[in-house]
Amino acid sequence: MESITYGENTVLLVDELGGALSTPDDATTLLEAAFSEHATVVAVPVGRFDPLFFDLSTGFAGEFLQKFVTYRIAIAIVGDISETIAGSAALSAFVVESNRGAHVWFVPDVSAIESLVGRLDPR
Repeated sequence: MESITYGENTVLLVDELGGALSTPDDATTLLEAAFSEHATVVAVPVGRFDPLFFDLSTGFAGEFLQKFVTYRIAIAIVGDISETIAGSAALSAFVVESNRGAHVWFVPDVSAIESLVGRLDPR
């Protein structure tokens, strides 16, 4: 993993290649890496998530993302999910609501994170 900095915020970039993120323990692993790098945001490519992440009825996304909220590390899900959103009104609403907040963002690319880091709570 590498990182980039926007102002005083470090964004940990999760590699596009690697195993699927398919359990809440995977969130813990990412959080450990974020703390190690003093990152305020973890950017995860859409393709790294198990498809069940985007089926809100499974509860997987909620459990995974709650860990980030609890530890006050923002998470940006990076990539195009327009086809997935088109098939789920619930997911579409979740994405819109998440993007209004300061903890979970769905962004088209990493550069979009720069305009969002101002929402983060100062530590």
